[in-house]
Amino acid sequence: MMNSAQLSLFEPVLNAYKEAGELTNEQLYGRLSEKLGLPKEVWAARQPVGRSGELHNLQRRSVRWVQQTLKAMGLLERSDARAVWRTTPKAKGLTPAPPRTFLVAFSTDLGIALWGRCQDVFQRIDEPLHLVLTSPPYPLQRPRAYGNPPVQEYVDFICNAMEPLVRHLVPGGSVCLNLGNDVFEPGTPARSLYSEMVVVAMHTRLGLALMDRLVWQNFSKAPGPTMWASRTRQQLNVAWEPVFWFTNDPKACRSDNRRVLQPHTERHTKLMARGGERRNATFGDGANRIREGSFGEMTPGRIPRNVIAVGHRCRSQDEMRALARAEGLPVHSASMPLKLARFLVEFLSEPNDLVVDNFAGWFTTAAACEETGRRWIGSELMAEHARGGSLRSQFRQASGFQCSI
Repeated sequence: MMNSAQLSLFEPVLNAYKEAGELTNEQLYGRLSEKLGLPKEVWAARQPVGRSGELHNLQRRSVRWVQQTLKAMGLLERSDARAVWRTTPKAKGLTPAPPRTFLVAFSTDLGIALWGRCQDVFQRIDEPLHLVLTSPPYPLQRPRAYGNPPVQEYVDFICNAMEPLVRHLVPGGSVCLNLGNDVFEPGTPARSLYSEMVVVAMHTRLGLALMDRLVWQNFSKAPGPTMWASRTRQQLNVAWEPVFWFTNDPKACRSDNRRVLQPHTERHTKLMARGGERRNATFGDGANRIREGSFGEMTPGRIPRNVIAVGHRCRSQDEMRALARAEGLPVHSASMPLKLARFLVEFLSEPNDLVVDNFAGWFTTAAACEETGRRWIGSELMAEHARGGSLRSQFRQASGFQCSI
């Protein structure tokens, strides 16, 4: 396991190799001195180590430990020349956190963003959780840059990621998973049942009850599936994704639709103002009745439907794309719209509750928490996305903001 000194060196060491391609150790030490503002003397100082008291330079030892970690991750290899290391093709993409370690990327008074593998992060956190809201990688046949498990491993992947969180969920707490809808049986227009298998496993393996299958309606999705809708013409273009909502105690569920009431239509407002209906009517063989005076009580708003119409492009995410490009960071290819995250955060949690997103990406769930006064913890595997998330105005302008990535 890395100590704090080694963790703080991990990204600077990798970035030095990414910029140069290959370096001798002495060249690496020089670059680190410049980037981290270290005096050259730190590379020469020697201290006794272990029972033997043999003298070593602790800074050099930490760097060599990071080199070995990067080698084990397949990001670094020895060059043909002696004492020279170079990046592998794998290192040109995103930078995943090393196994069994995590680093504070940034924080505010309300929350903390961690660069690390979610299984490592949340095995060590035992705070009571009120809401888990996340969008895990979809099991796509062509993985995005951040990767994803194959569909045949997906149920285990989700259950392993969620188990330590469910263990600390307060009675009536919620888990919300946004899963992709466009995963098909290989070579056919038949949709995979992977999401249904995840739902069953969340119940049978983790003991959660399904509260609803919320529909995220997104008419700004790109037309598709291209093969089955545009070429063979056997499917329709898709315009929605499911958000599966679970709880560990349905009767005690902490959701409250009064927190997300929407404005009444003009027509309904006029109906309430004139005292409600002026008729008596029966529909559906008596299943539904309208009586004189129905809907005459003034109410603060209408209860939202379980179809949430939000485009995936929003001002917040457009701002994030611009900020990422300005910093030379890769643009996240599948970020959740802030409006959707905020709606779910407000509906399913109360102010000062603790909300977790273990596949945080650009930390959209955390940004929604900052806007609504919820505490939060987020973990992200890729260093570049964690760095990108730290650029959000919700964090930069928040009380107590600190960034270390």
